[in-house]
Order: sequence, then structure tokens, then C-alpha cells
Amino acid sequence: MKMLASKMIERLPEQKFGTVFEKIAQKTKNGANIINLGQGNPDLPTPPHIVSALQESAGVLPFQQYAPFRGFDFFKQAIADFYRSEFGAEIDPQKEIALFTGGKTGLYVMSQCLLDPGDIALVPDPGYPEYHSGIMMADAKPYSIKLEEKNGYLPDLSSIDPDIVKKAKVLFLNYPNNPTGAVANEAFFEEAAAFAATHELYVIHDFAYGSFHYEQTPVSFMNTPLGKSVGVELYSLSKTFNMAGWRVAFAVGNEEIIQAINTFQDHVFVSMYGGFQHAATAALQSDDCHIQSLKAIYLERINFFIRQAARKLGWTIERPPGAFYLWAPIPDDFEHSHAFADYLLEHADVVVTPGGVFGANGSRHVRISMVAPIEELALFIDRLSILPIRFHQKTRL
Repeated sequence: MKMLASKMIERLPEQKFGTVFEKIAQKTKNGANIINLGQGNPDLPTPPHIVSALQESAGVLPFQQYAPFRGFDFFKQAIADFYRSEFGAEIDPQKEIALFTGGKTGLYVMSQCLLDPGDIALVPDPGYPEYHSGIMMADAKPYSIKLEEKNGYLPDLSSIDPDIVKKAKVLFLNYPNNPTGAVANEAFFEEAAAFAATHELYVIHDFAYGSFHYEQTPVSFMNTPLGKSVGVELYSLSKTFNMAGWRVAFAVGNEEIIQAINTFQDHVFVSMYGGFQHAATAALQSDDCHIQSLKAIYLERINFFIRQAARKLGWTIERPPGAFYLWAPIPDDFEHSHAFADYLLEHADVVVTPGGVFGANGSRHVRISMVAPIEELALFIDRLSILPIRFHQKTRL
């Protein structure tokens, strides 16, 4: 008998990152020495004190057993304390926190909790493509909001079609932004929260890069007076503490949304391994020396790459105010970002992420992740320098 997938499976969009990974795997199989700046995968190790905390916890009996469905109180208290010290926001550890096994899981879960079939969710373009996956799982419909450089890659909420706004139920935001590196200030978050309250929207703020602000103090959506009234914020330890493979994330904010999330997860999720919660607590309770050091490393890499790209390639790339990505314009002779990224992989064995992965408004850019040491970034530039590309002069390929 032929297996027939559910309609939900048929609704899912193409996993666009998977296509890129397949091309890398094939090149590597053929012996290529690939420089991969396409993934947002931290290259630096998890700090030793966090690893030690995990090792210590492995022998603790309560952590070998089922953890409380909604997490250990000590971990939720550490989250609340971290939010107070890092962002100046007050979070109730018992009522305003939900745990996730990774930020991606959190996005899926929140869409299921907030969206019904036929609902509209407003998503940024360019924006993280996994927003669409969760929305389509819920049989809802994504509606793209264009992010433009002239607006600092902040959405012009007043420009959204009023008929769409009437039907919309959720607004996704993401600052510091993936892929552009843009940041939002308190004034924008206040505007967004007021817009959501007026139009009865829920806000999901993806704060995965929350600690990576280079030109201003980190700003949380929870700092906004109406923030908790209209939404939740998703935070991940993946980037801040080089814990991408650990899959530790959480949402904070509106008590009713958090309750819905926890109710949903009570049926599908038997909490998070206690050892991870113990180690994540050690991470959150650290002083901020690690975060400041990590920001300095990424900023050094960003500045180095931008200088070398300008000097050796004539490639002008704007310095991002947040995250650890460069949002780089592609040469005019390439029809779109996929063509440029494919060309670089084929002829230079280097990987960048096509901006088109993040939406139609990203088709003239590529995202370059600063997840490699200076020496490797220099080699990346050198490989591009021998290609017949002129970044500001038309040339035939």
C-alpha cells in the first residue's frame, strides 16, 4: 500500500537550507576544501564552566529521571534573573516562562498555539524562513512585510494593507535581525506594541541574537510597556553561549500565551533534560565577561572582512549594528543571489547563503556568517580575488 502523507506534510515549504547543505556535502565528498560561511553555526567552543556543569549533572539522580514537564524552578529563576541583569526586564519565573528544545521548536509550537486554519501571520521579508514552516503547519497563511534598507530594515507597519491587518493574528519580529543584522530601538518596539494592541495582534519577537548589539545597549521587546500585554519573546542560548547543539531556548512574556504554550507542550514534550537545565543555569548565572569577549571577537571579524572585501575586491559591505552576519549586495551581472552563491561554491569552494532563501526581498544579497577565524576569512577573500568578478563593474562570466 502506498503511504499517503498528511495534508500538513504536503503544506510544508521546501527546506531551503537543506538544499544548500546537500550541495556542500557533494563538494566535500569529491574532496573539496570548503570554507562554509553559510550557516549561523558558532565555531567557538562552549565555555568550559558550562561543559563542567553538564558533566557534573550526569551523575545526579534527579537529572537522570523525568524532569518536571514545565522545567525546574531553579532554571526558570535563572532565566528571570538573566533578563533582569541583561535587559532590565522583569519576568515572573512561574507564570511568564516556557522552555523549548531549541528556538526552531519554539517557533513551531507558538504558531500552533496562536494560529487557526486560515489565519494570517505577518512575517518579515527578508526573514528567517522557519517562520513560514510553523505557520503552514497550523494551516495559516504567511503575509510578507518588506524590510528595506532605507528604513533600517524595520517594517513600515502603517504601509500594510488595512484589509490584511484586519485578518492578521500574529506579527513576527526579529531584532537583532537575521539576515540583515539590523537592530530595533525602544521607540520602534513601542510603536510595534501599540500597533499590535490596536489591531488585536499577538507579537512573537525572535530574540535569538539578543545580546549581540554593537552600537547600543541590548533592547528587549519586554522592556516596552505594552510588551507583555501583546506578545512573547523567544531567546536561545545557541549564539550567546556557543551552545547551538545543546538545543536550549525559552519564551518569556504574556502569561496567557505562555500558559497556552505550556498546555500544548504538556501533551507533546516531557520537558528538557535536567542536566541541560543545570548547565544552562550555569551559563545564565555567569558574569558578562564571556558575552563581551564574544561580541569583541565577532566585531573584529566583521571589521576585518569588510576592510579586506573593500580593499581586495572592491566590494562595499555595510557594517551591521547587530548579530554576526554581513548582508552583502551581489554583483550586477548575477541574476539573483542563488546564481551568485552557486558560482562561488562551484569556482571557489566557499559557501554563502543566498539572500533569496530569506524571501523575495533578499534576492540581491547574500548572507555571510562570521563564524570562522580571521585566517579563514582572509583565505575566503583570497579565493574570491582570483575570480573574474568585478563587484562594481559589469563583466562577462
